[in-house]
Amino acid sequence: MTLPALPDMILEPLVRSALMEDLGAYGDITTQTVIAPDVTYAARLNAREDAVVSGLQVAAMAFRMFDPSLEISTHISDGQRCTKGDTLIEITGKATSILSAERVALNFAGRLSGVATATAALVAETRDTKARITCTRKTTPGLRIVEKQAVLHGGGFNHRFSLSDAILIKDNHIAAAGGVRAVLEATKARASHMMKIEIEVDTLEQLAEVLDVGGADAVLLDNMQPDILAKAVTLVDGRLITEASGNVTRDTVAAIAATGVDFISSGALTHSYRTVDLGLDF
Repeated sequence: MTLPALPDMILEPLVRSALMEDLGAYGDITTQTVIAPDVTYAARLNAREDAVVSGLQVAAMAFRMFDPSLEISTHISDGQRCTKGDTLIEITGKATSILSAERVALNFAGRLSGVATATAALVAETRDTKARITCTRKTTPGLRIVEKQAVLHGGGFNHRFSLSDAILIKDNHIAAAGGVRAVLEATKARASHMMKIEIEVDTLEQLAEVLDVGGADAVLLDNMQPDILAKAVTLVDGRLITEASGNVTRDTVAAIAATGVDFISSGALTHSYRTVDLGLDF
């Protein structure tokens, strides 16, 4: 999926922090010791397996930030599929610079491609349904913006980015506030007309109460089996956006989507993905 690139000013603090972490107090002492500063090279960032690519914008920035004189040519865009052996980026210039930025670039590109590839796998399993795959806030601290962008690259959709984006009433809110009716009445009295409201339910009885009280725009159907989910979708009858969550895997997602839910959210997209094997070859 081809998307507009994120503004560099958003990504630069992430990349700068990663480079500073990796370079430490004295920089890449191994490279400084064994490679002459005037040696130049053309390196290739290659895919060692099939994947959906994400993080190349960030990887290229890591090289450019370390050494603006490096020449960088991107052969595959974020959101596109690659096959084993494909060259994703070519970097030409000082060998010392390429080697010093290598690990940061690979860390970003491999992990974000892992998110995109995991997302694409779930999207493929739900292709013949109306269900959309979405992420959660279960992201790596500090890297939410790029991990959520990777979900988009994989063909998924984004849930809220932060606690201030929308009202999402979870089971703990319901317990602390005194029940479904109490939280919805409070929300109706205090929430801005511009704010979307979603509430989590665990049972059909809770769902019936949500529909009776009103005030929500969406309902999160948590850890329901497909037969119960189907009954929930029928009970909602289009009055709310429906979102299913819990036990979402490549083996279960098709059955969840077949219930007719609008969205399927998966925290695993950003907390349990497998890093894609990418390598920098000289």
